[in-house]
Amino acid sequence: MRIIAGRLKGRRLSAPKGRSVRPTSDSLRETLFNVLGPSVVDARVLDGFAGTGALGIEAWSRGARQVTFVEKDPAAHKVLVTNLRALGLMGDQPHPQSNQQDACAIIRGDFLTARAAGASFDLVLLDPPYDIAHLESVVERGAACASPAGRLVLEHSRRRDSPPEAGSFVRTRVLVAGDSALSFYERS
Repeated sequence: MRIIAGRLKGRRLSAPKGRSVRPTSDSLRETLFNVLGPSVVDARVLDGFAGTGALGIEAWSRGARQVTFVEKDPAAHKVLVTNLRALGLMGDQPHPQSNQQDACAIIRGDFLTARAAGASFDLVLLDPPYDIAHLESVVERGAACASPAGRLVLEHSRRRDSPPEAGSFVRTRVLVAGDSALSFYERS
């Protein structure tokens, strides 16, 4: 698994062993960020169900101002911290192209109950387990974290429909790639 583009292009990411975490594939991340285009630049990004951090790190590499990761799985959390430190996005050695000490922050906990310090995000990226019981709750929680002009993207199994709306957000597009799908949401 590697960063596709931007200031960290080509850098490799670690992933936890086993099947508890399903990182977003390189090709699906490339598709996602091609669709998002320049809207990522200078954005405040929330990476819910962060896992390895691949989505949020890709966003930062492509110009996001700040990324907040939410992860509850202990093994994934450990790998996430390792990845961020190795890339200089967290800790004592800031990345030379970052204007701030901590370009990234981690909230350790369940996305549905974690508090993002009252922040509102320009881009909310959600990649919950494909078998999560309440997909509607995930999208509603993500919508509640978005700024007034924010966007939300949900990665999910192509075999499962994404909710057509959540709060004031409506699904505007669905892209299917292999076993996965990306649902894009914007305020109505």
